[in-house]
Amino acid sequence: MLQIAFVALGGMGLPMCAALVRAGYQVIAIDKRPECRDAAVACGAAWRDTPAQAASAASVLITVLPGPVEVRAVMLGAGGALEELAGGATWIDMTSNSPSAVRPICEQAIGQGVQVLEAPAGGGIQAAREGKLQLFVGGEADTVERHRGLLEALGDPTRIVHVGGHGAGYTAKLLVNLLWFGQAVATAEALLLGQRAGIDLRVLEQVLAGSSAASTFICRDLGAVFHGDYLTSFGLDRICEELETVNALARDHQVPFELSDVVYQTYRRALARYGPVDGELLAAALLEEEVGQKLRPSPAKD
Repeated sequence: MLQIAFVALGGMGLPMCAALVRAGYQVIAIDKRPECRDAAVACGAAWRDTPAQAASAASVLITVLPGPVEVRAVMLGAGGALEELAGGATWIDMTSNSPSAVRPICEQAIGQGVQVLEAPAGGGIQAAREGKLQLFVGGEADTVERHRGLLEALGDPTRIVHVGGHGAGYTAKLLVNLLWFGQAVATAEALLLGQRAGIDLRVLEQVLAGSSAASTFICRDLGAVFHGDYLTSFGLDRICEELETVNALARDHQVPFELSDVVYQTYRRALARYGPVDGELLAAALLEEEVGQKLRPSPAKD
C-alpha cells in the first residue's frame, strides 16, 4: 500500500487528506499546529510531529501550503522533509506556488533522485471534500501517469490537466486566479456604474448572464456579492502575493500587463484598507465603499 506523507491540514488540506484515506491510502499527516492532530486522527490518518518524520517512510509527499515561504520551510527548514525523502519517492506540491521560488527546491529534489510533480488545485473547499478538485499538473508525463490514480482520488478525472513541464501547472493556476480576480473587479465596477445609472441590479445580472459578457463569475459567484459574502476562504495578503508573482512573471517574459496590474493595485488597496483578513471579494467591498453604495438588489416584489 502506497504510504503518503501529507502537509498540511488547512481549509483545503484537511478534506484532501480525508479523501486520500477514503481512497484506501495510508496517510501520515503533519501540521505545525499541534491542535490539528485530533482532526487528522479522526479522518483516519496517522500523525507525526515534523515533516521529516512524516517523509522518512513515505513513498509520496504531498504539500498543500499557503505559499512559497511555507513550502521552503517545510522542505528545507529545520526538520524539513526533503532530506528524509528516499530516492525514488515522489514530491507532489499542490500549493498555489511561484514557479521561480520553487525551482531551486525542485532541482535539489530531482538531484537526489526524488520525482517531482506540481498539481495546484482549484475548486475550493467543497470540491476538496467531494474529491472533485480541478488540478493543474506540471512535470514529466510518465510521472503524471504513474500517479494518476492518486490524483484522481483528489480531483475530477475530467478536470485533471497535464499542462506541461515543471512550472507549467503553477503558471496555469496563477493565470486562472488572475482572471477570476480581474472579473471580480471589472464586474463590481460595471454593476456599481449600472446601479448608479438607475438599472435594477437583478435586471442587470440577467442581462449580463445572457450576453457575450457572461462568465462563470457572473453566473456562479455574483450572488455572493449580492448577499454581502466576500468569500472568506483566502487571505488578502495571499491574493496580493499571487498577483505580484504573476505580474513579475509577465515582467520576466516582457509581456505588457497593464490591465492585470490594475487588478493587483486594487487588491493592494483592499489589503491596505482591511488588513490581511480573509476575503477573496474584498476588492468589490472596497469599490462599494469608495462609491458609497452596496451591491444589494432590492427585494423581489410580490
